[in-house]
Amino acid sequence: MHVSPYLFVLGPIPIRWYGVLMAVAVIIGTWLAVRQARRVGVDSSDIVDMVLICVPLSWLGARLYYVIMRWDFYSRHPFEIPMIWHGGLAIHGGLITAVITGYVFTRVRGLKFWQIADIVAPSLALGQAIGRWGNFFNQEAYGYPTNLPWAMYIAGAYRHPTFLYESLWDLLVFGVLLWTRRKQKNNGQLFMLYLGSYSVGRFFIEGLRTDSLMIGPLRAAQVVSVILLLAAVTGYFRFKKRDNQQTNYRNSQTEI
Repeated sequence: MHVSPYLFVLGPIPIRWYGVLMAVAVIIGTWLAVRQARRVGVDSSDIVDMVLICVPLSWLGARLYYVIMRWDFYSRHPFEIPMIWHGGLAIHGGLITAVITGYVFTRVRGLKFWQIADIVAPSLALGQAIGRWGNFFNQEAYGYPTNLPWAMYIAGAYRHPTFLYESLWDLLVFGVLLWTRRKQKNNGQLFMLYLGSYSVGRFFIEGLRTDSLMIGPLRAAQVVSVILLLAAVTGYFRFKKRDNQQTNYRNSQTEI
């Protein structure tokens, strides 16, 4: 299947589908986060300001992560490092950078980090679902050859459309987060649910890809997914335990 990576060309400037889809993901994700912020009494301008800072830094982090993982190539071709239009952004690098940046931002603004993390969690999942279609137009992030009926013809063979698998998984995560948010009791749990559920899907989908970044014999994304999943499970039950303790305390005070 041959598709053009360009939406259109404006004079000497080519407009790529990848960049447009990333912009759409940011806009929709910000809109959703702003709506939720207003519902829970958080100043929406704080969300917008955080997005304006986190997005460019996250893209930088995604690029640096990819460059570090492929340093054997970039050390010999350093002029390629800034050329992101040649491909090379890693979601895990962007996600880690976003979390660090968001934490610093909330500390400076005097906001509750876990509350803000819960507000943006569904936006992250939906943004990733949209952004994965940029891989389709770039004809990248595909899997091994297969004869399954939904295989796509890419790079000379019918292959697993792993970008589609991840997009659908992220949409499922997005739906679960919206449903869970209605009965959420404690800050932090929703973000941990996002982190854990995304990591489960990414671990299995990564095993089908042909372009994985490697740490020795291991796929880097799978290693990071396991680490994030363990962190998410630990964090989720920690927040749940804290919620139970607070509930028990309130009940004991009522009885007195």
